[in-house]
Amino acid sequence: MTGDLLIPRDAADLLEIVRDAAENQTPLEILGHGSKRGLGRPVQASRTLDLSNLAGISLYEPDELVLRAGAGTPLASISKTLAEKRQHLAFEPGDWGSLYGAAAGRGTLGGAIAVNLSGPRRIKAGAARDHILGFTAVNGRGEAFKAGGRVMKNVTGYDLPKLMAGSHGTLAVLTEITVKVLPAPETTRTLLVLGLEDARAVSAMSQALGSAHEVSAAAHLPSLSAARSPVPQIAAARRPVTALRLEGPEPSTVYRLKVLGEELSGFGEIAALDSATSELFWNGLRDLQPFRDEPTRPLWRISVAPSEAPGLAAALSSRIAFDHFYDWGGGLLWLALPPGADTAAQIIRAAFARGHATLMRAEPSLRSQVPVFQPQAPALAELTRRIKESFDPLYLLNPGRMQAGL
Repeated sequence: MTGDLLIPRDAADLLEIVRDAAENQTPLEILGHGSKRGLGRPVQASRTLDLSNLAGISLYEPDELVLRAGAGTPLASISKTLAEKRQHLAFEPGDWGSLYGAAAGRGTLGGAIAVNLSGPRRIKAGAARDHILGFTAVNGRGEAFKAGGRVMKNVTGYDLPKLMAGSHGTLAVLTEITVKVLPAPETTRTLLVLGLEDARAVSAMSQALGSAHEVSAAAHLPSLSAARSPVPQIAAARRPVTALRLEGPEPSTVYRLKVLGEELSGFGEIAALDSATSELFWNGLRDLQPFRDEPTRPLWRISVAPSEAPGLAAALSSRIAFDHFYDWGGGLLWLALPPGADTAAQIIRAAFARGHATLMRAEPSLRSQVPVFQPQAPALAELTRRIKESFDPLYLLNPGRMQAGL
């Protein structure tokens, strides 16, 4: 404990710190390594709780596909351990430190669960919330509790592991988390379709995802975003690129790549990436490389039906300037506005009737002025408030992170 920075030595120490905060009604900002501190509204707290000491893998059973680790355990450390057994976190959490001007490689397991992080494989494997089996935590009353276990099962009442995923640390302080792990793919190939406009690209992705070829990721990068790809041949071409990932045993992957290429040949020029280059490409997309080197650019993530995404981008382009790309087969639209621009929140949210838009990055002054997360209907907002108060009645944990006054 140093001034306004609180660094618990272990879970017991953390429990005492939160109990003291509850007794004195002292709001706490909760951090792992702070790699995503710029995500969400600025927290209104007088003290910071640093969980970096709650680190380390306490259980790993490769045959049972289960791993348990402290909330402050770096994802890089977990990935290294899993790779030794040819396993991985299938929800593909990104390294977003550079996106917010922080150091790379600092993301933690607790942070990934707190924001429900997921990468391009979400369309096949789901998000972080679909892989958490159980956890231990401390709520805003200073009470230790746990939920879930080491296997997936149905429960009645709250599904607490899923409730914690995406709560941004506003309900409880996670101390230890158990997750499902899966075998890593034996090999990876990526089919590229070059030169497509947005609407045509979404049609190609939809056809591929609806095929029998088990596409595990589908993305489209217009020319400006493609030019920032870590793959030299894509960056140098300066053409739109539509990418489709295939994973599995070598013979199967090669065969599916060939047949899928034949089926999509009518869309445009076909190319392919080998396994190593595929990993480079998808890791760059997972980590939002097209937008991570300019931290002053407001960044939006918009989730809509894939069929509606190209029309939405076209409608917005007549009113605001942005660079963009599509993930999840077109269901996820990323928009990066010019450096120093206003967030254009009203324009963006008024442009679609179904879906939601999240302001993923902006200066703190801007994030405090507009709703960062999609505004909720009154009934849902009331339910959110009641859940918050059931876990944190004094509003001590990351107050204001998701909504003003909550």
